[in-house]
Amino acid sequence: MANFFIRRPIFAWVLAIILMMAGALAILQLPVAQYPTIAPPAVSVSANYPGADAQTVQDTVTQVIEQNMNGIDNLMYMSSTSDSAGSVTITLTFQSGTDPDIAQVQVQNKLQLATPLLPQEVQQQGISVEKSSSSYLMVAGFVSDNPGTTQDDISDYVASNVKDTLSRLNGVGDVQLFGAQYAMRIWLDADLLNKYKLTPVDVINQLKVQNDQIAAGPVGRNASVTRATVERLDYCSDAVKKSGRIRQSDPARKQ
Repeated sequence: MANFFIRRPIFAWVLAIILMMAGALAILQLPVAQYPTIAPPAVSVSANYPGADAQTVQDTVTQVIEQNMNGIDNLMYMSSTSDSAGSVTITLTFQSGTDPDIAQVQVQNKLQLATPLLPQEVQQQGISVEKSSSSYLMVAGFVSDNPGTTQDDISDYVASNVKDTLSRLNGVGDVQLFGAQYAMRIWLDADLLNKYKLTPVDVINQLKVQNDQIAAGPVGRNASVTRATVERLDYCSDAVKKSGRIRQSDPARKQ
C-alpha cells in the first residue's frame, strides 16, 4: 500500500485534502456536550446595623433572619458573618441544579417575614438579597494621573459611575467596592454633653430633623442642592434649652 501512494503522489495529496475537509465539516456537526453545573448556586443576604458590635448584630439581626429561612426548597446549608462594623452577610447554598432566580425569590419572600422583627435602624438601612458566588470573577483597580485626586475621590467616582453599570450586566450577581467613600464624622465631647445636659440620642435626633430635605416650590424654578458641610453643621441647632440655643459645634467637633 505504501508503494502505491509513493508512485502516485498527486493522488495521495488529493486524498489527504479530502480527509482534512471532511474532518473540518464533521467538527461543525458533532454534538458538543456542555459541562454540568458543578458549583451549587448561592444567595447572599446583606444588612447593616450602624453602631452595633458583632455580638449585638448576631443576636438581633443574624439569628432573626436565619430562623425565618427554614423551609426553603433545595436549601443545603447557611453560613453567616457578623463583624464589629455592624454589617452582616448570610449566604444560603442550594443544591446543584436549582434555579438561582427562583431561589432568590424564595429568600426574599422569607425575608419579608423577618423584616418587621429587625431593629428599626436595620430596616432604614435596607436589606439586599443577591445571587452570589464563592469566589470573585474579576478584581479591577482604578488609578488617576492627577496628583490632586485622593483615594476618596476615586472611590466616589467608581461608586457613582462604574458600580451601577457593572451591576446591570447580564450574569453579574454583585459588584463589591473596596475603599473609603465620602463621610462626615462627629466626635462628641462627653464633658460638653454633660455641661449642656445632652445625650448622644439628642444629637442624633436633631441631626435627623435638621437634615430633612423637603421638596417644595413652584415647578420650573431653578433647582438648588443643599450640601451638608462641616460649616453648615456648626450652625445646626442641636437643642433649645431655657438658657438659649445650643449649636452643634458646642458639644462636638466634626471631621
